[in-house]
Amino acid sequence: MAAVNGNTPKITLYTNHVCPYAHRAHIVIKELGLPYEEVIIDLTKPREPWYLEVNPRGLVPSINFNGEIITESAIVSQFLADAYPSHLLPPSDSVDNALKRARINFFVDTWATKAGSFWFKIAAEDSQEEKEKLSQELINVVNKEIEPLLNDAAPFFGGSAKLTFAEVIIAPFVLRLYAFTKHGLLPKSVSDGLNGLPNFSKWAAEVVKHDSVTYIWDEERTVESSKKKFASLKAQAKA
Repeated sequence: MAAVNGNTPKITLYTNHVCPYAHRAHIVIKELGLPYEEVIIDLTKPREPWYLEVNPRGLVPSINFNGEIITESAIVSQFLADAYPSHLLPPSDSVDNALKRARINFFVDTWATKAGSFWFKIAAEDSQEEKEKLSQELINVVNKEIEPLLNDAAPFFGGSAKLTFAEVIIAPFVLRLYAFTKHGLLPKSVSDGLNGLPNFSKWAAEVVKHDSVTYIWDEERTVESSKKKFASLKAQAKA
């Protein structure tokens, strides 16, 4: 069990298991072996006033860490990874480790800015022809931007035998990409195309079966929730 200065932290995690952003916090907490209390926030209705006092934006995840409130998934994850040094992130104590951290950050940023928005665009599209076009664009982007960054994955980012911070941030979305193609939210060509990329497919296969990634994963519930979310987004776009 992780501790700082010999003291076990008191952590309350405000979360929802179908949210990919909250999923990040669960992964890092599991990897670090941190004890925590969980409060599920219903994302299908307006937030309760008490939660808006915790996080005025009403989003998940948020954590109460020894009385301090920390919000936003990447910030929560980064804070915990820095507070409890581990295999997830190398310490910032040398140029070599700073370079490793920079490469992780570049990988995460590349996914977010180049590939991250495609699945929403594809799922929200009515035209099957346009879905297939966008799917091919996604595969092309992953092949160009992500595939080369996984050349040394072994099996995880940067040659690591253990999960890294790169997987903490990106794994929830990789898991959903494959689940959504399986259940028809995305075309099968998405998973077929990704499986045709040797580096990405080998890396993703390890990511989506890792215990820290799957321990809160409820595929059926997440897919059903996502169907409703995509339908709502479509209706808003047409209004």
